[in-house]
Amino acid sequence: MSLTPELRDALAQVSTATLTTVLLKKGLRRTFMRGPKPLSPGKGKIMGEAFTLRFVPAREDLATTDSWASPRSTRAAVEDMPEGCICVADAMGITEAGIFGDILCARMQVKKVAGLVTDGAVRDGNGVKATNLPVWCAAVAAPPSVYGLTFVNWQEPIGCGGVAVFPGDLIVADDDGAVCIPKALVEAVVKDAVEQELFEAWAADEVMKGAKLPGLYPPNEENKARYAAFRAGKK
Repeated sequence: MSLTPELRDALAQVSTATLTTVLLKKGLRRTFMRGPKPLSPGKGKIMGEAFTLRFVPAREDLATTDSWASPRSTRAAVEDMPEGCICVADAMGITEAGIFGDILCARMQVKKVAGLVTDGAVRDGNGVKATNLPVWCAAVAAPPSVYGLTFVNWQEPIGCGGVAVFPGDLIVADDDGAVCIPKALVEAVVKDAVEQELFEAWAADEVMKGAKLPGLYPPNEENKARYAAFRAGKK
């Protein structure tokens, strides 16, 4: 999946709410991550291919401060992140330890990583905000990651907030939260989502004019025809 300028422009028009609806219609129920919320709300939407990180519960012989210098560490993973990716970190919902602080987030910002999404916590909250890296997390916690977690690997399938995320899947996050779109479905989902947004804008306008909801949302055959005529007139 390549996030083309055309796909970016289309995604800019749709919300995560619309994306989850379209994905549900395609049979995918677990796409919205439980836990991650914007650390700095109101900063807009992010999108990018998933670069995955996986943590397991802390094991005392492995979760040490010495592990931060290991070739298999969060530091090494950050250096492997390509420009434009979104780091998606599986912290198993553990929020008493921060997986990233201001220095690692600053490095990600310098590398032009599009953002961080995790069902865990970050630390140095004010410092992380100051880096301007877009962050969606479940909490802020002072202790470092090794207090509750062991980092094990990157760029493998993970579960984040109850959602299966594979490297290269498309992540879209806004003030409502973060959604994962399987990479094989991106183009179809985006196309349907744009159309869904157009229909809902029309339906909202009809409601403001006094239309009743039954038969409008979702539309019956009469309103489908009315909407099709509206769309034809707009082209």
